[in-house]
Amino acid sequence: MDKYVIGNLKMNLLTQAERDHYLKSFIDEVYKAGKFKSRLIICPPSFHLEKFIDFFRGKKVSVGAQNIYFEQRGSFTGEISALMIKSFGAEWVIVGHSERRRLFGETDEVCNLKLRAALEEKIKPILCVGENLDQRKNDLTFEVVSRQIESALKEVVSTQIDKLIIAYEPIWSVGSDEIPSSDEVMQVKILIRKKISELYSPVLAEKVPILYGGSVKPKNVKQLCLEAGMDGVLVGRESLVPGEFLKIVQSIDKN
Repeated sequence: MDKYVIGNLKMNLLTQAERDHYLKSFIDEVYKAGKFKSRLIICPPSFHLEKFIDFFRGKKVSVGAQNIYFEQRGSFTGEISALMIKSFGAEWVIVGHSERRRLFGETDEVCNLKLRAALEEKIKPILCVGENLDQRKNDLTFEVVSRQIESALKEVVSTQIDKLIIAYEPIWSVGSDEIPSSDEVMQVKILIRKKISELYSPVLAEKVPILYGGSVKPKNVKQLCLEAGMDGVLVGRESLVPGEFLKIVQSIDKN
């Protein structure tokens, strides 16, 4: 199975100058690093989607959106649809990120609607699941992750299941220096595979890449990804520095 390194740029690159500097730096670092084996996906703010898609066309870097709304079109001020990002050439979209759930009140049901809307337009979802600190302290990690997956995949047919990525993103670790052990990450990966096997089949479960997301850095990628047997990482803050992002890519490629 391919390894994935996904960069979530969040609400950054505030000006055209910042954006252009980032893109130049990214390409400079890629050329410096040489060829890479992992599949790279960059998810910029929607305002920059068109520029990123044009820039990376033909460069073996895919571009995705950070969010969509579940309706195709209509009176939904401020929202963007799967059809809109598809029309510009986006291939991926993040669904259910912990910040969307925590700050904007997105429920499991809303995540399901967004995931299905993406699949309908042949956009590949990157589904984020994970527990908060209280849930972790109360040993509810498995229960929470199982519920999130089951709800997100409701009415998703078996022919679509290999079109998505699942990222285990413990909310308590996002943006902090506290990270789970490799054993804890591996246990959740096993749980996710088991859950997909129950919902679909063991064969299909093996086709779904399972990534880790949450304070991923070059110094901890071995623990969070390689030792845990994950299929890649979803990178937040470190993806804003192309040199650091590509160190993560190199670490995964070497192993």
